[in-house]
Amino acid sequence: MFIRGDRNNPSFKMTPSVSAPPQASVKLSQGLGIGYRSLLAEVTEDIPLENGTHYLLARNGRGKTTLLKTVAGLIRKLSGSFETHGHCQFIGDEFFFDRELKSQAVFRALIPAARREDAFRLADKLELDVSREFGKLSFGNRKKVGLVVAEFRLRENEPNLLFYDEPFTGLDTPAREAISERWKATGDQAVRIVSCHPDFDSMAMPSALLITDGKIFRGGDGNLTWADFKERLN
Repeated sequence: MFIRGDRNNPSFKMTPSVSAPPQASVKLSQGLGIGYRSLLAEVTEDIPLENGTHYLLARNGRGKTTLLKTVAGLIRKLSGSFETHGHCQFIGDEFFFDRELKSQAVFRALIPAARREDAFRLADKLELDVSREFGKLSFGNRKKVGLVVAEFRLRENEPNLLFYDEPFTGLDTPAREAISERWKATGDQAVRIVSCHPDFDSMAMPSALLITDGKIFRGGDGNLTWADFKERLN
């Protein structure tokens, strides 16, 4: 695609247009009920989500994992409806690979060749020893392997959905900051819904979903932090 300029201008050139990244989306409709055999929580208002990072906040056992698995299509909804548009990845709170495999072998098997260099660069920033067997990695370092794989399996020129269940568990502060920086830099490439238990009040949360008292609702948008939300969950 090209943008045409003024042909009467001597300096006229055919300039390639910059296309916008594909827009992924999730819509949770009012009345969507989640749970297994009985209702755990229900959406109280229509919640449309587009590209960017959206945090999912709730106390333990309130339905964070259940909601993520529902919109990922891993379990059935109890009532209502939701819509998703994009290639979906659900990243759980534990990862399992052959214990003898080294992380670098996992990356070569699962990450497209054109993106591996960037993947190894992020792994280095996370201080992940890619030459160590997966079975010998700590819990936090196993999480890092899964995070790197998910981030670099995003499909180019397609809408992407990433549903993260407690990705920060076991990570130290520098690793959390590196992942958050990655999400901020690539926010226009995917819808990320991230369940987590923040450790500090100043953690930025420009968009958040809350689950409390059996209700799922939008917590707000803008210049917000964990401190703005935590009292609402108690």
